[in-house]
Amino acid sequence: MSTVYREIVRNRGKRGYTAIYAQEECDLCKERYRGKRKLTPDMERAIKKKLITDQWSPQQICGQAKLQGLSMVSHERVYQLIRVDKAAGGDMWKHTRHKLKHQRRPSSGKQISIKNKISIELRPAIVDKKERCGDWEIDTIIGKEGKGAILTLTERKTGFFLMEKLVSGKQAVSLSKVAVRLLYPYKENVHTITSDNGAEFAEHEFIAKKLGADFYFAHPYASWERGLNEYTNGLIRQYISKGTNLDVYTDEFIKLVQNKINRRRERKTLLSDTV
Repeated sequence: MSTVYREIVRNRGKRGYTAIYAQEECDLCKERYRGKRKLTPDMERAIKKKLITDQWSPQQICGQAKLQGLSMVSHERVYQLIRVDKAAGGDMWKHTRHKLKHQRRPSSGKQISIKNKISIELRPAIVDKKERCGDWEIDTIIGKEGKGAILTLTERKTGFFLMEKLVSGKQAVSLSKVAVRLLYPYKENVHTITSDNGAEFAEHEFIAKKLGADFYFAHPYASWERGLNEYTNGLIRQYISKGTNLDVYTDEFIKLVQNKINRRRERKTLLSDTV
């Protein structure tokens, strides 16, 4: 991928690439990352409190700081701080989930490569600021032993939320059609969609083309980059218990949960007052 191509993809607007728009995006990026790489005493105190008192992981600490627009070093730098503290006789390391031991996630054996992915690093900076409607997060919830699946979509600025059962589970082609059908009524308010790296999003190009949107992929194991969707999925678990067979829930119940969450959070919809 050439430097010119990355520049055009990252800084293009709905009407294509312009120098003025690109400069505005560049300025936003500089402002967003200014002063975040140097570990200050205030940062260190905040890290220790979140790690020891609140039992947060380094990823959660840095991810939440990013969502709140606070200055913070990377989670790799936080781990470095913990290791230095351990070498000096400190006990910060005791509060990490795996006691600084990196564990491999179990592999299913067959790895599926998603073609033509565009990294979240190329996503316009305005998406992080939540200043416009139309930037969505997409995710799936899977039932116990893989029985049943639900597709969720959350608009970043308003929190407007959509969900639907996936009859064919995490099958990429059918999921892409459901995503398009759910979002098509709001097509004018669909600028970007961000997902994790699950194989169920392999048909991302189909979704992007049908909706006239840009589709981005978050970094692996970086759930905080889709924090709103993760939070909304937590709300769903208050109505649908984790570890249950999702096939037992009717479409009517799923729609009821969607409506309850939207009303409970007093969320405004994009195009109407009803869901």
